[in-house]
Amino acid sequence: MDIAVLVKQTVDMDQIKLNDNNEPIMDNLPLKMDILSKNAVEAAVQLKEKYGGKVTAFIFGTERSTSTMKEAYAMGVDEGTVIKGYQKSDPAVTGSVLGDELKKSKYDIIILGDQSSDSYSGLLAGILSSELGLNVITNAINIEIKDKIANVTVESENEDITVETELPAIVSVAQEINEARLPKVMQIMAAGKKNINIIEGKPDYKDDSRVLSDKAPESQRKKIIYEDGKGIDEVAKILKVVK
Repeated sequence: MDIAVLVKQTVDMDQIKLNDNNEPIMDNLPLKMDILSKNAVEAAVQLKEKYGGKVTAFIFGTERSTSTMKEAYAMGVDEGTVIKGYQKSDPAVTGSVLGDELKKSKYDIIILGDQSSDSYSGLLAGILSSELGLNVITNAINIEIKDKIANVTVESENEDITVETELPAIVSVAQEINEARLPKVMQIMAAGKKNINIIEGKPDYKDDSRVLSDKAPESQRKKIIYEDGKGIDEVAKILKVVK
């Protein structure tokens, strides 16, 4: 089975600080594999381990994306390509470039995360479906394959349902599908020696968007001021509950 997995590299959201104007400081932030991309890689590797085959990963990013690709290698990815030339997060552009690259080979299943932590648009799977002319199933929490048919369990608001589709197909996964493995030291060392294909992407787009505001919302704790010791009883009640 030939499996493609799409990986996203994002800034470490936990490291973002605000300046005096309540705007995020984005300079020199460390990069890491997006959370749902880890689940996508794990799902792809598990399919390879269960059914045999090969996992190929793709990242649309920059030269710095090689560190994330090495992490994907350590988790069990066999081959990877980093497509350079884009530093933003427009699903239409990403879908077009990745779609062109995915058309160069035939994959039985293409796996990606439902959304990414920098945009939460959830649009990429649908865009790729249109680009490649393949069925798409989203929000997957389990994937079973038999005789070129995928049975995918989908998490919905009221109950989980199982959807069937012929392969090839696109499946985007929810975080509940698995717990991504932590590679062993020897796997990490071996991943560092593997070759990464680096190619130049040629996104065809006109960037006419502009950010109107990226300020963090102001948040204030509720304050109650008691005078003349009238708040002692209320404070005592809170301390009693905490205890």
